[in-house]
Amino acid sequence: MKNGLDIIDEVGDNHLMTSEETPLRADAFELSDEEKIERIEEHFKQIMDTLGLDLRDDSLKGTPRRVAKMYVKEIFGGLNPADAPKASTFENKYNYSEMLVEKDITVYSTCEHHFLPIVGKAHVAYFSDGKVIGLSKMNRIVEYYAKRPQVQERLTIQVVKHLQKYLGTENVACVLDAKHLCVNSRGIKDIQSSTVTSEFGGKFKDPDVRKEFLNYLQMKAGI
Repeated sequence: MKNGLDIIDEVGDNHLMTSEETPLRADAFELSDEEKIERIEEHFKQIMDTLGLDLRDDSLKGTPRRVAKMYVKEIFGGLNPADAPKASTFENKYNYSEMLVEKDITVYSTCEHHFLPIVGKAHVAYFSDGKVIGLSKMNRIVEYYAKRPQVQERLTIQVVKHLQKYLGTENVACVLDAKHLCVNSRGIKDIQSSTVTSEFGGKFKDPDVRKEFLNYLQMKAGI
């Protein structure tokens, strides 16, 4: 029977997604943010010390605290459901019935396998089924799910599921094109490659509708 280390070695750099939901323990939010920062700071001191770095140096001595605050307050700030963006919706009073596309949404996330950055663009679209959502909310939803240790496939699905829930329609799509520094800066070190993932719901499963959406992504803003 294989143990956990055998499985980790076997998986290696392969993309492995265990669930559409971010894997969190039931007690994930029992500690306050400050308590988490203090714990991470202490652990990161140990990592730096193990690497042989001199934490008495002026440039390094504040690093454990900076990293801890960055983890809790910034790059992993999307872990807590209490911080989810309030996705206010409005009645589609102007009866707009065509596709709405919000493209080139900047994505900064973190690979959960190596804790290295994922950087790219998300393109999100939907057809109204009676409700519309503020344009900036679409950006905020992408940002919220990006700010956690992620797998790109999961991130793409989570954005779509969130919008489907609040808009009350299956007619939502997301395409995400991103570079993974775990590929670009280590391992194979391929700086040119990027990863594209997509999730299509409702009308977007129709090949013609999907093609229309993808064609919009080729258009350039006239400013």
